[in-house]
Amino acid sequence: MFAEMIVFLVGAVIAVPLFQRFGLGAVLGYLAAGVIIGPAGMALVADVDRVMHTAELGVVLLLFIVGLELRPARLWTLRRSIFGFGGAQLLLTAVFLGAAGLAAGLSLNAAILVGLVLALSSTAFALQLMAERNELTSRHGRTAFATLLFQDLAVVPLLAIVPLLGQGEGASVGMEGAIRAVVVLLAVVVGGRYLLRYLLRIVAKSGVREALTAAALLIVLGTAEIVELAGLSMALGAFLAGVLLADSEFRHQLEADIEPFKGLLLGLFFISVGMSLNLQLIAQSPQNVVAAVAGLVFLKFAALFLLGRWHGLENAAARRLALILSQGGEFAFVIFGVAVAGEVIETELAEFLIVVVSLSMVTTPLLLRLERALSAAVDVPGEFDTIEDEHNPVIIAGFGRFGQMTARVLRAKRIGFTALDISQEQVDFVARFGNKIYYGDASRLDLLESADAAKAKIFVLAIDDVAASLRTASIVRRHFPHLKIYARARNRPHAYQLMDLGIEVIRRETFLSALDLTVEVLKGLGESDAAARDAVNKFKEHDEQRLHEHRESHNDEQKMQSLAKTAAKELEEMFQRDREDGVRL
Repeated sequence: MFAEMIVFLVGAVIAVPLFQRFGLGAVLGYLAAGVIIGPAGMALVADVDRVMHTAELGVVLLLFIVGLELRPARLWTLRRSIFGFGGAQLLLTAVFLGAAGLAAGLSLNAAILVGLVLALSSTAFALQLMAERNELTSRHGRTAFATLLFQDLAVVPLLAIVPLLGQGEGASVGMEGAIRAVVVLLAVVVGGRYLLRYLLRIVAKSGVREALTAAALLIVLGTAEIVELAGLSMALGAFLAGVLLADSEFRHQLEADIEPFKGLLLGLFFISVGMSLNLQLIAQSPQNVVAAVAGLVFLKFAALFLLGRWHGLENAAARRLALILSQGGEFAFVIFGVAVAGEVIETELAEFLIVVVSLSMVTTPLLLRLERALSAAVDVPGEFDTIEDEHNPVIIAGFGRFGQMTARVLRAKRIGFTALDISQEQVDFVARFGNKIYYGDASRLDLLESADAAKAKIFVLAIDDVAASLRTASIVRRHFPHLKIYARARNRPHAYQLMDLGIEVIRRETFLSALDLTVEVLKGLGESDAAARDAVNKFKEHDEQRLHEHRESHNDEQKMQSLAKTAAKELEEMFQRDREDGVRL
């Protein structure tokens, strides 16, 4: 076992950075490592089932952390997406895939089961890919998460109907299982609501950090095990435990304690999927495997895209939702095994479908990368809000915590402004507080024209993303040279890049607040208010002077390092002279 752990770590350490280097993502790196070290490759690890069973804990911990981010009130707001969109996705996709199964010669019962099972997507893959791309909070990300949650709930009824599709026995067993599952869920929700926090408070009082970590793992694994005994998925149990603790004072501590375990075990899960690939079966009938994988991905994409548009998503968002959920899910490995035991499908078909599901997981990150590259190359304009003809003198691009401060002052002085933000979630959030804000990409020329940039006087560039900020600044400078740009810089390199575009009024986002805090620190060390403010003001003047003086060299890293050391030495000498002058006085 110890030797196997070394093999896993070596495979991950080599493959993942290599795939990340070429922009292919960590998931494909883990899969490739699994193929190489698995039975079909170098055969360094033989017992794939045992590894996969252990690796499923990564999915369990992932769902627990996701649950910690979802307070019950927020989860309640997703109920329509979970049961409405999620249910529609499962049924429509199952119809598409089941019809394809019938056309391929499957019996009616086998086609129904295969359609329903292949309609499930991989929670681990989808959530990991969205997390890597910071899409979990986007509208299509929330819809994808709601769909995955419904699919987890649907696993129990799917397992219950397998006997019914086989020899016709087990209806009462299926009903008893469903009732038992409901009772256990209620017990977990009611009991966990009060017992989990009480347990954590007792452990926290001990003051032993390791004990709290152990308690966190106990809660996750214990809840998952209880729920699994009722026939539900362990991941669903862990998710419920996370939701129940989302409002507790331990939420952030639990997330920090669980995160390292989650990352390692989730990587092990992806490696185990790569190890399970039956390369011999692929070599025997490559054309059938490729056709099945392409058919699965295409039919799921079509169903999800149509439902996404029906759900109100834009073309780009619906397309990304469909791609993210286009693969088969890890529960297929379990349900197809049960189906073989129940004589619903044959062993050969189950092995073939497991290979198809595994390969469909490989296609997802590749298709997402291709979609992003094509979108960037074509640059097809997306939909954005219609902006009213207000002729405001100020346009604010980026309505996060920085842009809102400017907007509040302008509103108080009754100065009109047009606010733009690329995040639909941010637009919805701000609108709830009575603010008028439009959804759209401020780097788009057509949107700026719609915002009446030709008649505006001032452009406040408060976009958080550096690349998007520079792209917007370039478009504004080129097409609206009369607009005076007041820019927010995320850091010093960002400020230099804005300067290169000819922008003069730049404020680094944390610079002034950090200086203000430094005044308080110096006062706390015994300096007078006047002395503290004088020192910080001198630092501010010195730093801003050097910012402009070093502008020409900001692309030369070695020279910038030398200049930074020289500037620090100058500052020390300046404060030293002040101390000596104070002593002489």
